[in-house]
Amino acid sequence: MQTGAVTFTRLNRVTYGEPVAKALAAAADRAGAARVFIMASQSLVARADEIGAVAEALGDRFCGLYSGMPAHTPRDAVLEAAAGARRGRADMIATVGGGSITDAAKAVTLALEHDLTEIADFDPFILRTNADGTTVAPEYRAPTLPLVCCPTTLSAGEYNPLAGVSDPRKGVKQAIRSLGMAPSEVILDPALTLPTPEWLWLSTGVRAVDHCVEAVCSHLTNAYCDAQSLHGLTLLTRGLTATRADPLDLEARMNCQLGAWLSMSSVQANVPKGASHAIGHILGGSFGVAHGHTSCVMLPSVMRWNLEADTAGRQKLISAAMGDAGQPAGDLLEAFIRGLGMPTRLSEVGVTPDQFERAAKLSMHDRWIHTNPRPIKSPDQVLEILKLAA
Repeated sequence: MQTGAVTFTRLNRVTYGEPVAKALAAAADRAGAARVFIMASQSLVARADEIGAVAEALGDRFCGLYSGMPAHTPRDAVLEAAAGARRGRADMIATVGGGSITDAAKAVTLALEHDLTEIADFDPFILRTNADGTTVAPEYRAPTLPLVCCPTTLSAGEYNPLAGVSDPRKGVKQAIRSLGMAPSEVILDPALTLPTPEWLWLSTGVRAVDHCVEAVCSHLTNAYCDAQSLHGLTLLTRGLTATRADPLDLEARMNCQLGAWLSMSSVQANVPKGASHAIGHILGGSFGVAHGHTSCVMLPSVMRWNLEADTAGRQKLISAAMGDAGQPAGDLLEAFIRGLGMPTRLSEVGVTPDQFERAAKLSMHDRWIHTNPRPIKSPDQVLEILKLAA
């Protein structure tokens, strides 16, 4: 008989299909917030329209703005944003932007809760995985500051109580996790995503596809996770194809956003990811590959490498959800990703064979390399996957 648990974070509301300015003002009302600090993607700030509408709707409650968060959320930039929130005496943080802004805001709530002001101050909060797979998860007081996320991409970090933050001293991306660090509300407005660059929208959509695929293929999956992940996969693959054909299709964009939400069911279901996510963390944090592109280049090869261990036929469920049960999932995924105009090989994102050995060794320190469906016991096995994706 199966055993397990579904653990929910503090996320208590997801609003979808409403204009972001109206919905965010209503969220501030629910939180009783008097001073709302906005963290936004720089591209949206440059356009002015969306952020201006949000600020106008908040009125006197708007207490400051941070923009310009670099990719992979470096600690020093998080501290800069936290300093702005302190100056504004913020009693609520709201994000309008992509995954780096979302991760940064979660880390900002931690910095404000524990008065972190120096890069080294984050050290005691880092989730650490040793090369043998053992993980050290520090315990600490969770942030309580309300956090409302209005995403413009599809990587879906807004449903996760984990923040990926880069340490500039080591050139590595690390995880911070606390159930209280998850957003308290999420607002999905497909019109808000229209200015998102096409490559970013599509590649982060593949990231959400990766969430679905690796969750379904996990040996620790369950019915709760399967139901949402498989439907999320269908919504995402159809929606991404439709937005590639017509970027102004708001219904397709909404389906992508809903699919990305469903892709994160594994967080509540305590279902771990696998090697695509693990290697992707290293490619992003240590080699500068864009977050979504890491899934584009790794997922098909990981699926092919894992196929011999798929004795339960989980990969066939992926193929069926994508509309072609008779084709290998790795082949379907690569064709789908290539059809979106995204890269599918490491050489296309600037990662060369002379970097593979370092990437393989670093990957052994990611907790999800040790939960891959086909066991990975050494860097040599990671090298095999990297060579498949070369």
